[in-house]
Amino acid sequence: MTTHDITLIPGDGIGPEITDATRRVLEATGVCFNWDIQEAGEKMIDRYGTPLPDHVMESITRNKVALKGPITTPVGSGFRSVNVTLRQTLDLYANLRPAKTYLGVRTRFENVDIIIVRENTEDLYSGIEFQYGTQELGELADCIQKLNGQVIPEGSAISIKSISRKASQRVARFAFEYARANGRKKVTAVHKANIMKFSDGLFLASAVEVAKEYPDITFEDRIVDNMAMQLVQKPEAYDVLVLPNLYGDIISDLCAGLVGGLGLAPGANIGSEMAVFEPVHGSVPKYAGKNKANPMAMMFSGVMMLRHLGEREAADQLDRAIAAVIADGRLVTYDLKGNPDDPTAVGTSATADAVIDKLNSI
Repeated sequence: MTTHDITLIPGDGIGPEITDATRRVLEATGVCFNWDIQEAGEKMIDRYGTPLPDHVMESITRNKVALKGPITTPVGSGFRSVNVTLRQTLDLYANLRPAKTYLGVRTRFENVDIIIVRENTEDLYSGIEFQYGTQELGELADCIQKLNGQVIPEGSAISIKSISRKASQRVARFAFEYARANGRKKVTAVHKANIMKFSDGLFLASAVEVAKEYPDITFEDRIVDNMAMQLVQKPEAYDVLVLPNLYGDIISDLCAGLVGGLGLAPGANIGSEMAVFEPVHGSVPKYAGKNKANPMAMMFSGVMMLRHLGEREAADQLDRAIAAVIADGRLVTYDLKGNPDDPTAVGTSATADAVIDKLNSI
């Protein structure tokens, strides 16, 4: 039996609790793991001067796969987002976020099953910014006025959006390959090329070019604001969405809202050599240590990791077990109850116990 070496990053806030719950249900599938536990986040700043020490990156590079709890990015401290740093440094260019309705979850919609593929390395998240009042910003403003006549208003700050043909093509190809490998029928490219004709225009043109290589997959495109409207009108009409970084971040949260919220929203950051799996939600510090947080988004991220590792049978069993606990509705956290104050709601650890019991009965 294969033993998988996995970097395990508990994270901040509720991270350690939901990570432990997820580790337990993954081990209950019978798959063998060698957990390389690495600490990252706010508590590392005093010791290493950074929330993401070098040895954490070295562990992921060595093991190729990581399972990560949510990590807090200190606000206004000068530290870049740990998530953005991981994605860019390790070239995890595709952010994969499923949004699927489950029986037993309170939601306005049924039969939603959408895969969001978000480009992960460029766009406005590249971190190319110029602070208000600096000499560098003044020089950039002068350069912009000289090159195209656009006057930047005094008192502005500037963020630069860059979209490349290479990054756009490879994330589009990832979306089509995922669709083909998983029996999906349609890929929709989402953009704002009607306004940002050069940057978003290049993203759309790249997707159109790649689509020609996949005649078995239907291709279409949507303007991002129209896409947002259509998703809340007829989400069942969409299958796989591929988007630039910023739109992907926003639309994936919208899709999570369609299916019950971030408590059920898993995610994966995938590159050509490495992959990091994590829940979409944040670290929710106010619930840290209270055994209250819903661990299912991270458990579903574990399901995605199992599939990535080639453990498809175990992944399917765990997916069914989590879905069965949700459908049963008794042993779930407060956010999955009809009334959040329901005294029968259970904690993080008991949710994991319930999933393990379901696994053992499948």
